[in-house]
Amino acid sequence: MKSIIILGDGMADEPIPALGGKTPLQYADTPYMDKLAALGVTGRMKTVPDGFHPGSEVANMAVLGYDLPTVYEGRGVLEAASIGYDLKSEEMAMRCNLVCVEGDILKNHSAGHISTEESDELIKFLNEKLATDELHFFTGVSYRHLLVVRGGDKRLRCVPPHDIPLHPFRPNMIRPEVPEAVDTAELLNDLILKSQKILMEHPVNKKRVAEGKDPANSIWPWSPGYRPAMLTMREMYGIRSASVISAVDLIRGIGVYAGMKIINVKGATGLFDTNYEGKSEAAIEALKIDDFVYLHIEASDEAGHDGDIALKIKTIENLDKRVIGIIYEALQRWNEPVAIAVLPDHPTPCLIRTHTNTPVPFLIYKPGQKPDTVTHFDEYSVQKGKFGILQKDEFIKELLS
Repeated sequence: MKSIIILGDGMADEPIPALGGKTPLQYADTPYMDKLAALGVTGRMKTVPDGFHPGSEVANMAVLGYDLPTVYEGRGVLEAASIGYDLKSEEMAMRCNLVCVEGDILKNHSAGHISTEESDELIKFLNEKLATDELHFFTGVSYRHLLVVRGGDKRLRCVPPHDIPLHPFRPNMIRPEVPEAVDTAELLNDLILKSQKILMEHPVNKKRVAEGKDPANSIWPWSPGYRPAMLTMREMYGIRSASVISAVDLIRGIGVYAGMKIINVKGATGLFDTNYEGKSEAAIEALKIDDFVYLHIEASDEAGHDGDIALKIKTIENLDKRVIGIIYEALQRWNEPVAIAVLPDHPTPCLIRTHTNTPVPFLIYKPGQKPDTVTHFDEYSVQKGKFGILQKDEFIKELLS
């Protein structure tokens, strides 16, 4: 049986007083998620192992069944793989956000969701002014970019910028965890401060300010690591062919190391205006060829980081009708059965605007299976489902069994 995972990044949340104590997932109109929950089996998954920060790279690797203590090397290495950079053994990769700083405050982690075209100009400018033989910047997507440091020591305490919106940035700058990492920490903190001096005067940022947009006036490097040793989906589960569809570099990077084909969809943005239908059709076409498809939708996570409750509800409803609904209806016309799983990777609660490590709800639908008693898909209804809390590779093995 072929399988597809439809992942709504950050879709889970916590009760919100303005919604009558409901979560956005409870409040949203989600007929297809509810239908699949009623026809399938449900439960919760612990996607953030003990001792790990609840980042999307951690949670998505956990969904695919990877043993994080064995293979985890941070976001940077995954984004390097996504853009085709062959990370050398002596190199350290870091995720490098373009962020907006106002005075001593980190206003937001995304520089107002700056475009890739604008970012590319700024990244080239940073290389011109700050790159050396030991370090180089690489353009990614929107505000998400890559910094490679030759000889860098990854034993650093780095705070993800999406964890500290509207907080002072200086107390959250990079700290060494061991004496040997002091030089690397000082190098990176110096880069942050130098970037702030030069980026604000760049024409891209002057134009953004004139248009009432947030400038990308600082870099923020974080999540350092070295080249990981990850097995492919074929090696782990015997899957002959697999594809990943995402607008996010780190998800595509996971796909590269997992041996998946990367499918790019025109108009896929990682935001609420992404091409939902295009990604749905791409997933359907991929299932005609591949045994496994990982379809990742980022929009709910960004709405959670922005603290936009109404937008998060809209992104959940879009995921339901413009992705899950299209795929489910198409597969009903197939002779070959396809298993469908739906879940978030982690919660991104609107009221705190960052990730948490709370176990997430999931559903697994397989044609002809015996359903459990759950008829609505949300964070609390699934606690009455067939499964308690799955962890490690239990979820993916259940889907593929």
